[in-house]
Amino acid sequence: MDRRTFLRNTLGGLGFAVAGGSILTACEAISSDYGALGAADANGLRLPAGFTSRIVATTGAVVAGTSYAWHTNPDGGACFPTPGGGWIYTSNSESIPGGCGMIRFDASGTVVDARSILTGTNINCAGGPTPWGTWLSCEEYASGQVWECDPFGVTPGVARPAMGKFQHEAAAVDPVNRHVYLTEDRSDGGLYRFVPTNYPDLSAGTLQVMTEIGGVIGWADVPDPDGAPTSTRTQVAGMKVFNGGEGIWYRPQVLVFSTKGDNKVWLYAPSTNTLTVLYDDGTSPTPVLTGVDNVTMPPAPGALHVFVAEDGGNMELVAVDIETGGQNANVFCQVTGRAGSEITGPAFNPAGTHLYFSSQRSPGETFEVTGPFKRH
Repeated sequence: MDRRTFLRNTLGGLGFAVAGGSILTACEAISSDYGALGAADANGLRLPAGFTSRIVATTGAVVAGTSYAWHTNPDGGACFPTPGGGWIYTSNSESIPGGCGMIRFDASGTVVDARSILTGTNINCAGGPTPWGTWLSCEEYASGQVWECDPFGVTPGVARPAMGKFQHEAAAVDPVNRHVYLTEDRSDGGLYRFVPTNYPDLSAGTLQVMTEIGGVIGWADVPDPDGAPTSTRTQVAGMKVFNGGEGIWYRPQVLVFSTKGDNKVWLYAPSTNTLTVLYDDGTSPTPVLTGVDNVTMPPAPGALHVFVAEDGGNMELVAVDIETGGQNANVFCQVTGRAGSEITGPAFNPAGTHLYFSSQRSPGETFEVTGPFKRH
């Protein structure tokens, strides 16, 4: 199915009208173009007009106003609301040992706490937030697991082995169909979905992997989610291979995920079991995005552009229009002066007014960007 038909069938259900091949709001076309980037600011970020940045944490240094020294190699992250209008930003540590930390902000954006929320794990890469307010932290090694964490750090993280042991990258929950989708960072990896026995309890359920047989997309149970001695990605005939699964994000009726090995961003519609390519660096008329990695979307209900972080490339955060079928890709931010690093963990606060992400190494730094983010 071509992208235009895919978008008409899926996004039309969200209340957008199709006109002349484009999906429009009542007022204007949805666009991810925030305008030209300015010169690098004091933190080394090039941003559009009206946006400002600050560094909220640096690896090895105590987060200001707290007693927590920020962890090594900050990676995947997400934001969660707190009572009183504040929020928490969680951040994985992609190292050995790994784990996960958090920073808590009050309603004014002031840092009020930072702490570890997960220990005893390794190479915690990306993950995903759940609708019930937990953080799924994914270990990226051959027998890695998904750990369900309390963003507040009050209760310890819990392993969820039923979700499979493999080279996990990221996770996204589809609350409509009650599935959790999981990416695998391997050149011969799969796209998985976990079907909980008693949603939202993730302690038991069925792990499945996407298949493609005769051009038809399907799902098949993985016989042994433990992945030993036979890896999960080699247990099912006809498994659809994805080249380096990275970030994944759920928006009603559509999942967006990326594959770094071939520089693609994909759309999958659970309601129609339809898969299409949104962005392909090799064919895009605006091929500004390479090294596709973590992804996120603004929380505004009408937002139809996805922010994609680069692992390498030009160290950019790129906004890709879903409305135009990926034909428009616009650089939102560039991180300068951090050669050999990558951008990780992009996530918006619940109000969509603050965007967080990290430069992973040399040293690891976590940024906050504020400004007039689009509401559509």
